[in-house]
Amino acid sequence: MELTIPQLQEKIKVWKGCALSKTANAVLGEGNPHAEIMFIGEAPGQKEDELGRPFVGPAGQFLDELLASISLKREDVYISNVVKYRPPNNRDPLPEEKEQCMPWLMLEIALIKPRVIVPLGRHALAHFFQKLSITSAHGKPQKLTDTVTVFPIYHPAAALHNGNLRQSLFDDFLNLKSFLDQQQSADAK
Repeated sequence: MELTIPQLQEKIKVWKGCALSKTANAVLGEGNPHAEIMFIGEAPGQKEDELGRPFVGPAGQFLDELLASISLKREDVYISNVVKYRPPNNRDPLPEEKEQCMPWLMLEIALIKPRVIVPLGRHALAHFFQKLSITSAHGKPQKLTDTVTVFPIYHPAAALHNGNLRQSLFDDFLNLKSFLDQQQSADAK
């Protein structure tokens, strides 16, 4: 019997293999379990830690706005994080924390089977392509396998800290929509 997303989430809730689990709550992925698009952030923030849901703080509100700009809703996609627990003071996740949480993310990806993975920011991108920088790769599809494309985009929080990135994020989402439309029309042939 194959593991289901709810079963995986129950396992993550009780898992204590990451030091962060001693000081934070597990933040589970959520959304459409059959989504063709999976968004992956780096780690939960304070609001996410409080509510146990990904992208519900200011960056999540901006992500909702970006999704709406290309006629998508949270229910259409799957949203998760590389690290499942909030690092203290919202610091960047440490390499060992990312490594400890990686098997859970890989299981999520295997269960969701997305065609497009959208890493949000440099930490999520580094999981797939360590040598690519988010500055050079954002908004450009990268083939991961024959059936999966990675489409890196700046993290929404980056635009909240640097207003110059706001338009870039909207442009990248428009590029994502064009890419998805091309995929759909290729499938129709």
